[in-house]
Amino acid sequence: MSLNLPAGVQVNAPIHPRFDEILTHDALALVAKLHRAFEPRRQELLKKRVERQARIDAGEMPDFLPETQAIREGDWKIAPLPKALERRRTEITGPVEAKMIINAYNSGADSYMTDFEDSNSPNWFNQIQGQVNLKDAIRRQISYVNEVGKEYKLNDEIATLQIRPRGWHLDEKHVLIDGQRVSGGIFDFGLVFFHNAKEQIARGAGPFYYLPKMESHLEARLWNNIFVMAQNELGIPQGTIKATVLIETVLATFEMEEILYELREHSAGLNAGRWDYIFSCIKKFKKNKNFCLANRGAITMEVPFMRSYALQLVKVCHKRGAPAMGGMSALIPIKNDPEANEKALAGIRHDKTRDARDGFDGGWVAHPGLVPIAHEEFVKVLGDKPNQWEKQRDEVFTAKDFLNFQPEQPITETGLRNNINVGIHYLGSWLAGNGCVPIHNLMEDAATAEISRSQVWQWVVSPKGKLDDGRKVTAELVHGLIPEELAKVKATVTAQGEDTATYDQAAGIFEKMSLDPNYPEFLTLPLYEAMD
Repeated sequence: MSLNLPAGVQVNAPIHPRFDEILTHDALALVAKLHRAFEPRRQELLKKRVERQARIDAGEMPDFLPETQAIREGDWKIAPLPKALERRRTEITGPVEAKMIINAYNSGADSYMTDFEDSNSPNWFNQIQGQVNLKDAIRRQISYVNEVGKEYKLNDEIATLQIRPRGWHLDEKHVLIDGQRVSGGIFDFGLVFFHNAKEQIARGAGPFYYLPKMESHLEARLWNNIFVMAQNELGIPQGTIKATVLIETVLATFEMEEILYELREHSAGLNAGRWDYIFSCIKKFKKNKNFCLANRGAITMEVPFMRSYALQLVKVCHKRGAPAMGGMSALIPIKNDPEANEKALAGIRHDKTRDARDGFDGGWVAHPGLVPIAHEEFVKVLGDKPNQWEKQRDEVFTAKDFLNFQPEQPITETGLRNNINVGIHYLGSWLAGNGCVPIHNLMEDAATAEISRSQVWQWVVSPKGKLDDGRKVTAELVHGLIPEELAKVKATVTAQGEDTATYDQAAGIFEKMSLDPNYPEFLTLPLYEAMD
């Protein structure tokens, strides 16, 4: 099957059935125009990340920006929200796979964030088939039949769709414009916007987005400029696009108000992206000998640095008339163990009770079965109100609050083994094309593998990386544990009736990325280069 490509555009990948409906001349022309206008700035901003990291490695500590003080002190609010985004008690997320899309739409959640990023393994087929799936879903034409003949269709009442494109650091290697790779984020956004924005407007719910992994307000400004051009190209009124920003990097915490300000005509608030946030903290301070976090399970939303960041997000959003969205509860229902299931449900309830009382206007869950619990806890606090913007927090947080990285203990052999086990399990699944994986009763995405390998790396490097029994975490210890945990992962996967073909490769990648003296910034970058 051949494509009618605009001048300067190459597609170096198979064209499966219906891909030509997405990779049309005019859709790719929009992507090319956005690329030519904004790719130089994306590269500048990625270079700024590297420069900032070098300064942090040299001992610089982040703080609020003096040059943007007037924005933080100014009297402004974001533009009013459309009706479809006024009430977001519960949001659910998952990859752009047909069954997941239908189940999430039908889950009873107020909103569904469909994901081209962390919960989606970004091989070529997944990315473009995901575009096909969304095109059908937005027009209510999507259906799915599983291997035993069960049919899935959309209910009459469905969640409001929000779409997450890839972050600024990711390319789409299969599409070249003037010989240069296109940004994965621009590619995902441009295609889904071109094909669906007018249809979404006609249906009264969209186009709405979630924006990941940003580290500064300048990166938010780049998205805003892209939105302005895209709306002009399609003849859509400015401000029609609305986007929620995931605050999932520690540097973005210091620029929350500035990020809202840059996107103020297109903003739908901020979200506390907890798992990537922890990964970001480890990554940014990896060379600081005084930084060393405890087992992942000990880093809850109630430890000092996480709580300060969450409450700051609520404070900033409500000050600016913006939704404050709580982060993911990764716990999922446990079908075959009633006692463990009750414990998991209690954990979800605790998490959402805290978020609602703190002032969040809604929060995320990872499984449709958890929507009613999350909804119930927000209703207890909000009643019938769409939000609780009247709850204005008055705490004054400083850089010290955001950088109070506790606890440092416990670090245990069990915690070390868990990082190795989960990392290998997730990577093996990711390499097989699945980016959203239930592991040990948690729904895991790419942030899981990032935290796992980053903690192992840091425990090896840091003088504080000692187990509770006094042993230092060393490369030799990690080398010895990897085969043991690989065997456990393979046994689990085999018991689930799945293929283990990718798991030896996953273990090798995990070992290399966990022990490489030159810490790789993102695990997904070399992984993406290795996949089709």
